[in-house]
Order: sequence, then C-alpha cells, then structure tokens
Amino acid sequence: MKKFLLATAASVLVASAASAESIKIGVILGFTGPIESLTPSMADGAELAMKEVSDSGKLLGGSTVTSVRADSTCIDSGAATAAAERLITADKVNGIMGADCSGVTGAILQNVARTNGMVMISPSATSPALSTAEDDGLFFRTAPSDARQGVVMTEVLMEAGIKSVAVTYTNNDYGKGLADSFQAAYEAAGGTVTINAAHEDGKADYSAEVGALASAGGDRLVVAGYVDQGGSGIVRAALDTGAFDTFHFPDGMISAKLVENFGSEIDGSSGQHPAPSAELADAFATLVGGAFDSSSPFTPEAYDAAALMMLAMQAAGSSDPADYKGKIMDVANAPGEKISAGELAKGLEILAGGGEIDYVGATDVELIGPGEAAGNYRVVGYDGGNEMTAGRK
Repeated sequence: MKKFLLATAASVLVASAASAESIKIGVILGFTGPIESLTPSMADGAELAMKEVSDSGKLLGGSTVTSVRADSTCIDSGAATAAAERLITADKVNGIMGADCSGVTGAILQNVARTNGMVMISPSATSPALSTAEDDGLFFRTAPSDARQGVVMTEVLMEAGIKSVAVTYTNNDYGKGLADSFQAAYEAAGGTVTINAAHEDGKADYSAEVGALASAGGDRLVVAGYVDQGGSGIVRAALDTGAFDTFHFPDGMISAKLVENFGSEIDGSSGQHPAPSAELADAFATLVGGAFDSSSPFTPEAYDAAALMMLAMQAAGSSDPADYKGKIMDVANAPGEKISAGELAKGLEILAGGGEIDYVGATDVELIGPGEAAGNYRVVGYDGGNEMTAGRK
C-alpha cells in the first residue's frame, strides 16, 4: 500500500510539472519619448502583479509569469509595431500589457495583434476612437475613454468658475481626440473655447503657438500634451511671456516631472487623471510598500491590466489568447466574489475550483461596452510648488 501511495504521489507531481508553463507577458510602453517619466512605474505595476501570481504557484498548475519589456516610443507607430512583432515572433509572449499612447496602441492592434490573434490590455490608451476600432475581441483597456475625461475636465473647470479657455493639444490621436471631446462637453455646459489649436512635439521654441493662444484669450490654458515633450514647452513659453499664469492639465501632463519643471510657477492650476478612490489608492500603496511610485498616473491601471490577463487565463484553463480573450470581461465584472489588489492568489483559487470572481483590483475595475473602464478620476491642484488631491470624480 505504501508503495502504491508513493507511486500515486509521484504521478501527481509529474502531472503538475507537465502542466506548468513559463508564461510570458509583453510590457510595451514608451520607455523613451514624451511620457518616459511615467512608464517606469507603469511597468513596475504590471510586473508586481506578475510576481504576485508567480509566487502564489496557483496559475495553471504552478506556471510562472515573466515580463518582456519593449519600447513603444509612444509616438512612432513603425517602431512600436516592430517592437510588438518581436514580442510575438521572437519572445513568444502569451499576451501584451500595453501599449500606452493611443496612436501606437491602435497601430499595434491593427497591424500586429489582430494578425496574430494576440490579446492586448492597455492601461493608458484613452482615445475615443479605440472604442469603435475593429479588434476581433482582442483589445481591452483599464483606462477610461477620453470621451469621459472631456466631461470630467468640464466639471472641474466649471466648478472653479472658469468659463472660457484656450486649448492646445499635441498633434496626434490622443491630443486631438481629447481636445475635441472636451470642447464638445465644455461648450454644451455653457463654456467658451476661444481657440483649439494643435502643437507639434520636439520643437525648441513655442513662442508662435503661445502667441496665437494669447491672442485668442481665455481664463485658463488647457494643455492636452505630454509632460516630457511639447506640453512642458508650451507651459514654459506661456509663463515666460506672461500669456497665461494658470493652466489645466489632463492626464498626459500630470507627473512628478511637471512639479519638478515648474514648481510654484503653476500654483493655482488644475488637472485630472484616471485614478482609484482614496481607499483603493491607499491599499495599493500599502501593497507596493514604497518599491515604486504607486500614485503615478496609470500605474494602478497597469497592475490591473496584467492581473486581468492572468485571471482570464486561469478562468479559461489556458494561456492561449484565443482561449482566454473571452474570459476577460467575465473575471472583470459581477457576478462573483470581489478580488482586490493583493488578492490574486485568492482569485486564482476560486477560478480553479470553478467559481466566479468580480475583480475590483487597484482601480475598482468595471469594464463596459467594448471592454474599457467606466472611469474614476483624481482631481489635482497646485499650491506652494506641490501637487495635491483636490477631489475625486
């Protein structure tokens, strides 16, 4: 009998070992380019979820998950497409966490993901155009569409008594989509957009753009740009010429780098970015434990993007994107037991037992419509050279 039990135990161990995999998830973000100050924390967030799952030993018979990083550049669609191709053909990833900026995300989706049947979950691509893009059920995002951000921006400005604004936007899918969404919402609420003008990234001098914005006037300048690129150039020129002294900053501008660049010069300005409730933000900060900046924009969304992918694999019993793509909405939404950030092992156990989960994660995940987040925002203000939380939307 003892020999039989030992043999049985050995066979179970062999079976478990055979079922375990070395799963790879591509993390494609703009590690160089106009949001390079944001992406290190975003990658760290995604990789924290991967480590949590690997350490649990509960995914697909004890499979481990490793990250393979690639540079989207944020702005060069050709380079981003080539990087994504390498992730799939050379690195053999099982899914892609990313991309980040809307233009490169759309290019990867159409030119790489659909061709190869690869799942993508973006933590930060917010263009409204992605809501209706053909995706073969492969594309999801844990950040809300800028159609929602335009409404939130309007509410923040109207509540502050700002009834007229000039708008400048980076000349790409993200900037144009956000500027148009905002103008529609703001004018519907009774506000006036004096000018809605594009700016190009990479210029040394933005005096001409700021001159046109100043001529149009407005109570505040909305800068729908990138903090590590033209957006900061516009702000610098506006401050130096006295064209504007307060600004409104959407998500692409908000980071520690903005305060580093301008300090108290932007006191009295405002902004917003997708973010969880204060309670969830505190819980995620505790989980991170100071290893990286847990409050950096889109970092909790990156944790959730990676977590959703791995939970969907467990629900499907497979790391094949063709199998698990249909489970992402299921694990993200009710019904099921709520699973918070730091509870991925619990979620994996429930799914392995045939149960259902409702993933809350770090950002109160709720996927709607075409697989995108419903959207919660942190409103920010600037005082004494510091960024502060001014409210939640």
